[in-house]
Amino acid sequence: MKTCDPKKKALLESLKGGLIVSCQVQKDDPIYTEDIVVKMAEAAQWAGAVGIRANTPEQIKQIKAHVDLPVIGLYKIWHEDTDVFITPTLKACQEVWEAGAEIIALDCTSQITHENNLAWDLLPVVKKEIPEAIIFADVSNYDEARRAIDNGADIVGPTLYGYTQQTKDIEEPNMREFARMCRDFKNEAYVFMEGHIYTPEDAMKCIFLGAHCVVVGSAITRPHLIAKRFVDLLSGYQENWRIAERSKH
Repeated sequence: MKTCDPKKKALLESLKGGLIVSCQVQKDDPIYTEDIVVKMAEAAQWAGAVGIRANTPEQIKQIKAHVDLPVIGLYKIWHEDTDVFITPTLKACQEVWEAGAEIIALDCTSQITHENNLAWDLLPVVKKEIPEAIIFADVSNYDEARRAIDNGADIVGPTLYGYTQQTKDIEEPNMREFARMCRDFKNEAYVFMEGHIYTPEDAMKCIFLGAHCVVVGSAITRPHLIAKRFVDLLSGYQENWRIAERSKH
């Protein structure tokens, strides 16, 4: 069942029907400056966003110091021997929480981590060690969402659809699969849409299908990838912009 904790419920209900903007930047991105994530978050708040998704304890702290919106925090840590990179350890989750994020996002797929564990096994550990946190399970398919909810996730979203070996070649969201998640899980968890949403019209489709809210990142806050989508298409797809989007940093 959905959380009965009044504080968690109030925060989650405040996001209903709204836009969460993913404000992330890596130091090798062409748009990087020390305060760029703050400017992204301030712009999102000005526009009426209901929340922010942010990466790394450092950037979460920066955003929380300047913007009065709930933050979904994560910590991307890449290793060459795994595709699991979103808050992959308890220590990473604790750092995200201590940085001020109200919601912790972590990989809850069936992939194997750098530590040779199943990614989804971390969720119940985090629930036990940080019970005050709201947990956002980033999954790639329906079955992973089902398992995450069974393990206590407050939120599920198909964030990692397109980032696993089984889904790596896709570019568009799987609206049918997402609608199925909304239909089957709406009474047990909050279902957020995240991943491959590039227009306001597509975001509204997700709300119509049952999304509690919609998270959008690259289409808003990563102009170099927006430009590359145009360039790749104009050049007849000699390259694929999503390779850059998926790159390890």
